[in-house]
Amino acid sequence: MTVLNRPSMGPIRLRPGDESLQRQQVRPGTVRRILPYARPYRWQVVLLLTVTAADACIAAASPLILKFIIDHGILPGHLRVVVWLSLALAGLAVVNAGVVYLQSWCSGRVGEGVVYELRTQVFAHVQQQPVAFFTRTQTGKLISRLNTDVAGARQAVTTLLTQAVSTVLTLVLVLGAMFYLSWQITVAALVMIPLFLIPARLLTRRMQRMTRSLMEQDAEMSSMMTERFNVSGALLAKLYGRPQDEEELFAGKAAQVRDLAIKLVVWGRLLPIVVTVLTTFTTALVYGLGGALTIDGTIEFGTLVAMVALLMRLYGPVNELSTMQATATVALVSFDRVFEVLDLKPLITERPDAKELLPAAGAAAAAPDIEFAGVTFRYPGAEEVSMASLEAIPSRKRERSDAPAQDVLHELSFRAPAGKLTALVGPSGAGKTTITQLVPRMYDPNTGTVRIGGHDIRDLTLASLRENVGVVTQESHLFHDTLRANLSYARPGADEQELIEACRAALMWDTIAALPEGLDTVVGDRGYRLSGGEKQRIALARLLLKAPPIVVLDEATAHLDSESEAAIQQALKTALAGRTSLVIAHRLSTIREADQILVVENGRIRESGTHEELLATAGLYADLYHTQFSHQATVRKPAGPGPAPSAVIAGGARPGS
Repeated sequence: MTVLNRPSMGPIRLRPGDESLQRQQVRPGTVRRILPYARPYRWQVVLLLTVTAADACIAAASPLILKFIIDHGILPGHLRVVVWLSLALAGLAVVNAGVVYLQSWCSGRVGEGVVYELRTQVFAHVQQQPVAFFTRTQTGKLISRLNTDVAGARQAVTTLLTQAVSTVLTLVLVLGAMFYLSWQITVAALVMIPLFLIPARLLTRRMQRMTRSLMEQDAEMSSMMTERFNVSGALLAKLYGRPQDEEELFAGKAAQVRDLAIKLVVWGRLLPIVVTVLTTFTTALVYGLGGALTIDGTIEFGTLVAMVALLMRLYGPVNELSTMQATATVALVSFDRVFEVLDLKPLITERPDAKELLPAAGAAAAAPDIEFAGVTFRYPGAEEVSMASLEAIPSRKRERSDAPAQDVLHELSFRAPAGKLTALVGPSGAGKTTITQLVPRMYDPNTGTVRIGGHDIRDLTLASLRENVGVVTQESHLFHDTLRANLSYARPGADEQELIEACRAALMWDTIAALPEGLDTVVGDRGYRLSGGEKQRIALARLLLKAPPIVVLDEATAHLDSESEAAIQQALKTALAGRTSLVIAHRLSTIREADQILVVENGRIRESGTHEELLATAGLYADLYHTQFSHQATVRKPAGPGPAPSAVIAGGARPGS
């Protein structure tokens, strides 16, 4: 096993699975997949290649002008020739400055354009992944792919386009000029070139492995920072009082990044050192051979000076050629890691001939029914939704593919009538939340069919399905933005009055109006500037603003006090009138309002009926009632439609979550 040292915690032992990440090579076809991203910038690429060719010509021409200055100007004593050729040399320097500027502009335009295309494509692709993907993936590692690796891809583009073309053209032109001046010195210089290329070959693979490993360790460190720097993580760390352990854990991860970065820097510096030594040897060889040829009269003095200048121009490209493979290969690792994310296949896809569900105009008459027909479902395994390098511990073995996953729902069949309230009750782990996640198609059933309005939801467009289904869960989530932005997320075109009315209906407007900035109040990370109840009211207001014909609630009033809960129930009763509602019920008041109660146990519907009917059967529901609901006090409903006199507390989640 490989051992890495870190301060205060002793050695870290990497499992064999970790080392496999270091040994991983760039996959075949990566370069071919890069090219389409540069196609929208083809004119900039053409200009880049043109100015690069001009730069190579200038690099070869300047030493030749220097030869003519010496041999035809200085030695014969022709001042006019010296002046004009010197001006030409200065003019080439000015032109070269413009060429280098254009190179930088084109290279930046193409490189940043490719980064933009990659970032937007990866973001859109990740958005299509199932919920299970996000439950397994570490956020920091995913962000690292989107930022660090995509930015590293820029280096691959600029290296392949600029450095490769410039190096090859300069090498050809300089060698041509050298052969023109002295084939003897040129042959001697060429003999040394393989000595420059061999070290690059030896170092490239090692640097590639170290770079991939460094990326993985950096992503681990980013993941820890992402988890500890949000409100929930910081609160947990403070409540359990383990700052020293946290510091040591982070120090260990940072030490691994440090040690690998040091190794990468050392190995990266080793190649230029070797190249510099070889260049010095070659220069000495040229001076010795060229000096002898000059003394013999075989070549002129100006030719010797030009050859030395050309030699410097030659070994510049040779140095670049020897390091370019290492540089390009290391940069290609970034592209490869980005393509790994893009190659993840979304579980939920839209059929080419998918059709629109009825328009979500909010009309009660438009509410369809919901039907489950023989639905069996099990959650997908890790290999179906994620990849090891994005999970918490990449070396941890995935679930064995031959071990059958446990079904959560078993041949489930029921119908939620259109425009009616259907309540789901049952013990924890019975499958209630899974049922509600199948309605907006967060997952697809393994067998059986989920229908809305008689349509198999797999035949519907995802946009129209989720436009018609509104969801509020117990765990509320708000973006780090204003109340206005969080509310408008449900309906971006809503005006001020519509926002206010939705907040009034959720009994939240009085609280918002009392804030100094009103709807423009920033709620903080995940809405932590608000109480749990206030967040739930915002989630309810967001649902009311969307006004979908189908509503799925994971007991959106579970965190309310009794009086406020009664007021919200009244608001929901009005708002949900005529809409198809599927509610996971934890409150007796919700159950009593239900038109139909489904009792779920072990992924099956055990009983169904109204509250009174199920109590009369003295079955599972009656047992649940006596153990979970009977102690809940009867809530007095408010006298009017206005807000309850006590403080309003609620909680919820972003629609569609």
